[in-house]
Amino acid sequence: MVCRVPTTLAPAPEAAPSAPAPPRRRTRVLALPEARWALASLVAFLLALPLDLGGAPAWTYGPLYAVAYAAGGWEPALEGLRALREKTLDVDLLMIVAALGAAAIGQVLDGALLIVIFATSGALEALATARTADSVRGLLDLAPTTATRVRDGNEETVPTADLSVGDLVLVRPGERIGADGTVVEGAGEVDQATITGESLPVLKRSGDDVFAGTLNGTGALRVRVGRDPADSVIARIVTLVEEASRTKAPTQLFIEKVEQRYSVGVVVATLAVFGIPLAFGADLTDALLRAMTFMIVASPCAVVLATMPPLLSAIANAGRHGVLVKSAVAMERLGEIDTAALDKTGTLTEGTPEVTAVHPLAGSDVDEDALLALAAAAEHPSEHPLARAIVAAARARGLRIAPVEDFTAAPGRGVTAVVDGRTVHVGRADSPEGAETTVRVTRDGTLLGTLALTDRLRADAAPATAALTALTGTAPTLLTGDHAAAAARVAEATGITDVRAGLLPEDKVEAVRERERAGRKVLFVGDGVNDAPALAAAHAGVAMGGAGSDLALETADAVVVRDELTAVPAVVRLSRRARRLVVQNLAVAGVFITVLVLWDLIGHLPLPLGVAGHEGSTVLVGLNGLRLLRESAWRSE
Repeated sequence: MVCRVPTTLAPAPEAAPSAPAPPRRRTRVLALPEARWALASLVAFLLALPLDLGGAPAWTYGPLYAVAYAAGGWEPALEGLRALREKTLDVDLLMIVAALGAAAIGQVLDGALLIVIFATSGALEALATARTADSVRGLLDLAPTTATRVRDGNEETVPTADLSVGDLVLVRPGERIGADGTVVEGAGEVDQATITGESLPVLKRSGDDVFAGTLNGTGALRVRVGRDPADSVIARIVTLVEEASRTKAPTQLFIEKVEQRYSVGVVVATLAVFGIPLAFGADLTDALLRAMTFMIVASPCAVVLATMPPLLSAIANAGRHGVLVKSAVAMERLGEIDTAALDKTGTLTEGTPEVTAVHPLAGSDVDEDALLALAAAAEHPSEHPLARAIVAAARARGLRIAPVEDFTAAPGRGVTAVVDGRTVHVGRADSPEGAETTVRVTRDGTLLGTLALTDRLRADAAPATAALTALTGTAPTLLTGDHAAAAARVAEATGITDVRAGLLPEDKVEAVRERERAGRKVLFVGDGVNDAPALAAAHAGVAMGGAGSDLALETADAVVVRDELTAVPAVVRLSRRARRLVVQNLAVAGVFITVLVLWDLIGHLPLPLGVAGHEGSTVLVGLNGLRLLRESAWRSE
């Protein structure tokens, strides 16, 4: 008897784009035929169970069990027969045979339970596949469906699919860019976090490259299309995720890797146990009973349950501590990793800037609070991330934010406003290539001082990287689309020495695959759309759930719901404990199966005793696996 691995998905929070979001294409559970059949089987079983256990006449619950068998078993039976036609023995068919065998010897409830578990697990797997496909398709919604094309001085709205290389496109403030290309006129600050993961909008001027799907914040841009929309970076992300997901799809639990051979062995041995004595004149009933006993005690259900309870208990324990591991396969893979790679923005950092220093100019008539209050007043009407950080810092100090007049904002140059009758200007003082962003504050043309802002490092970033280093024996690698100076600052604060900055999504995938080709099993931790291909390509992927994109949450094997980075090494430790417990359980189950099989072949094993021994071993390994539900299993060693 064989049990499939259940798979569940993390809830994916909706993004909040500036433009109205397109309708979310999300597959409903009951839209899947696998889910409908599994539900019918489960309902019939739940109706029959109390009648059976309560001693009601068989005619009251028998038809309900029959419905449970038929609804949950017809599809795997069909798949098994198709595999048999291809001259392979599918585990689906073995499960059906085992369930029917259990019913034939009076264990109708056991067989029905097996059918329900198998059907429900299959429905969850189908749902996981459908939801992942939904998220990949939804990624294309980031790119607008129309763009404003400029020809001979005239503007026309056209589908982005109709754009060609060389076309000139007008992108107004607040619009998403319709195609990869180069700015030829205008200036604007573009939020390209979906592609590069940069925490702040990037100033784009003539000659700068821009990507489809990124958001133009301020200033109109004229963009020369440089790449066919079907070959844009956002489209390549979709392709990378699909390819990486297909590569990982064949992975299974360890025990499932040997099920095919084991299934063939059980069937062949059962036929031999039945046929050989019969050929030598044994009684038909005795030979059939011995063969059925052999199939029950030799079936791999105890072995499968030796694997599942520890992994499912580990999943439950992780969920209690804010980590959603999507399947038993994912939990097993987490314990196999031997190296880690981390994204920067939104993973090691919180992805939002904060004011880290206020520097009044020597000789000016303002102190730190006055300088910050002036900057906050001028920035208050702005929606720029730096403006929000400056206003938040002033409020945290309890400073008064004065009302302003004549507010203006210029892309890349900052804001100007009249505060208490005097003109205040706040603007960046350096290029975005620095480790921190410096903002200059002037009043009536006189420099008063500067503010320093950086992307806030998570408080637990350094402990988490240290714990991952201890677990794997090597320090994690930092893979980021942000610029080198910002990456170096974060790496220094977290003890990371291997830093790769300025990476596009395909570069992150290549960095992961480079380590995989070297024989390493990589854990990748990220949060953004640009991280999704690497999450799919890695041996195990973990997404930060607080600000994670839909695609990252759906693609990852596990989601850290509470954004506690130290939960990542904790769940790896838990997975390794589960793997050790699986080995213990396999040893126990193997001993029971060996003893019972030899007893049945050499002596005469009574069927009730064989069933009791088989079920007893199943219960024993199941209870052993439940040890991982304890609080102590989560805590570090």
